[in-house]
Amino acid sequence: MTPATSETAHATRRSARFVAWVRAWRAGFIPYDDVVDEIEATEDHLLADATAEGDERPLREALATFSSLHPDQIQLVLPAPGDPRGLPGPQTAFTGEALTTGEGVLAGEVGLVPAERHHTSGSGVSFRNVVWRAFPLPADVVAAPHSATAAEAEAELTGALVEATTALTDLDIAQWRPELAGALANLRRHDSEGELPPVFEPRARRLYARASLLDRVLALAGDTAPGGAVNALEAQQRDAALRPLAAACRRALVAACNAPLS
Repeated sequence: MTPATSETAHATRRSARFVAWVRAWRAGFIPYDDVVDEIEATEDHLLADATAEGDERPLREALATFSSLHPDQIQLVLPAPGDPRGLPGPQTAFTGEALTTGEGVLAGEVGLVPAERHHTSGSGVSFRNVVWRAFPLPADVVAAPHSATAAEAEAELTGALVEATTALTDLDIAQWRPELAGALANLRRHDSEGELPPVFEPRARRLYARASLLDRVLALAGDTAPGGAVNALEAQQRDAALRPLAAACRRALVAACNAPLS
């Protein structure tokens, strides 16, 4: 197990990283051992059958289950309340879990949702690992999620960023606390997670890098309110200004990870 730290709280979404590297593996560009190393770069991963309690296997062993899948059968979904785009339908347990978690993976007739699990040793040291819960998906509801092209998603993200910046400037609530500025600088210095495997097209890789950084910035902003948002009304206005940008970030990550491989 990996020691728990706060730095991973705003890492690139695990499902995005999982889909990017597993698709590259299934396309024959990445060896099996390398793809597991990439997914488990900073934490240990397990795969569990959501219908059988206690059935857990190390990801290095369980990932072979997907060795028969075509890359296009492995797709990222980043749903949100009111935006269930890409989910297979309300009649599956996977849909509910993915909506609650805000992310998931479609892998053939299985849906995967990650969950972070914390442990504390007898000496008081905290550890964590990630458990991917696998939900069966009936064949008649499985459908590849529709996502915009990388070009369309890039244009939407650019427009949303301009609008959000203008709105925050008009509200005069864009001055962030020093601790948030420090966290942002740290994200920029250590941004190796904001990269797709080189087998993806340059536009998709550029879009993923930009969207993953913005996605983490928005997560930090959600935890650390801008200094000018001193009352409930201003906080609501800030959230309303950021909501379209958050949606554009989700769609950009989906478009990049689900993009055709080179």
